[in-house]
Amino acid sequence: MQKPIKDINQERLRDKVHLVLKVNYFTSFFSLLFCVLCLFLLNIDQVIPYVFLTFGLLNLINTLLYHVHKNLTLTYNIVSIMTLAGATMVTLFSGGINSPFIFVLALIVFAGYATTRVYGSIYLYMNLLIVVLIYAQSVTDFEFAPNVVPEASKDLFALLSILFSVYLLGGVFGKNLLQAHHNLYKSKNEIEARIQEKETLLKEVHHRVKNNLQTVSSLLSLQSRSISDEKVKNLIKSSQNRVISMAMVHEMLYMRKDLTRIEYKSYVQELSEYLVKSVKGVKNNIKLKIDIPDIKLGIDTAIPLGLLINEALTNSLKYGIKDDNAGEIHIALKQEDEKGYILNIGDNGVGFPEALNFKNTKSLGLKLIHNLARQLKGSITRDASKKGTNYIVKFREVGHQFQSVA
Repeated sequence: MQKPIKDINQERLRDKVHLVLKVNYFTSFFSLLFCVLCLFLLNIDQVIPYVFLTFGLLNLINTLLYHVHKNLTLTYNIVSIMTLAGATMVTLFSGGINSPFIFVLALIVFAGYATTRVYGSIYLYMNLLIVVLIYAQSVTDFEFAPNVVPEASKDLFALLSILFSVYLLGGVFGKNLLQAHHNLYKSKNEIEARIQEKETLLKEVHHRVKNNLQTVSSLLSLQSRSISDEKVKNLIKSSQNRVISMAMVHEMLYMRKDLTRIEYKSYVQELSEYLVKSVKGVKNNIKLKIDIPDIKLGIDTAIPLGLLINEALTNSLKYGIKDDNAGEIHIALKQEDEKGYILNIGDNGVGFPEALNFKNTKSLGLKLIHNLARQLKGSITRDASKKGTNYIVKFREVGHQFQSVA
């Protein structure tokens, strides 16, 4: 059984916390050890051992305080600033630009990039500035920080400094970062597997919904065969077309990579061609003119808009363009702003009286068109400047919601 994504993210956070705390404990231990070595082995009794002692104790307190406030970013930045200050002081008082301890400054940049790119960049530029200032101090006549390392201890101090840098880089940072990288790679694979599993499941859901809607359409078709009343038969056929318009949305979602949005031009093209054949037959004199750019709409907008287009086209094919007469149906959709759209839809048929509207008609189609426009947070108006019946629908893309079209 695969782990939930939430558990995987928690594991990654624990690995990051473990890495930072482990590095902190190691640097505190080695700082205190370096303090002892400076005092009793290298005979350094000014500034440097006390910098190591202060850093070691403060960093230990800082690490222990993490268990109280649980703020990893705070803990990391405090230790980074203390390391930067401490390493700068040791470098200044052990030879300046020629001090072997200067390489510890580079470790701070390395640790910063291991945490985040932002912190790595910040500490990189801070270190570059500090190195330039150390160099400037070394070449001027004003000796701000004298070299307190005895001549007899310089080589041993250099050896210990390099060993300290190499061990931190390879033994502490390198080892833990390699483990963290391994865990991150493992977590990445697990998350990708979970996403793939969810996408497969979502496709299956859309596929099943489409199949169920097609089953409903087939049942309606079977029911209509046993009915002799043409009016009732037409009502059932209209309901069947509405079901098909919804089924097409789910079909397009599971057949494409994007499981949340559909390319609306291909959907409208397919729906329009189906409705023309359904109402007028395979051989007809209807010309479809569709002008829709590359627009993708979410399912919560695509379905009600598809139903609106279905009703408008059905009315045009039934009442606007009579019998086998030639006619043109046009559909144009354009984006007005980020979430605002304008739909122009209509025919060049006989039209209907201006006084007739969704409020004073018994036509379910007209009522649905106006209610669906309202569901899309939009408005619908008749375009009287063109021949036939034409609508201008202004609407906005809606989020996840359920609204009745009644």
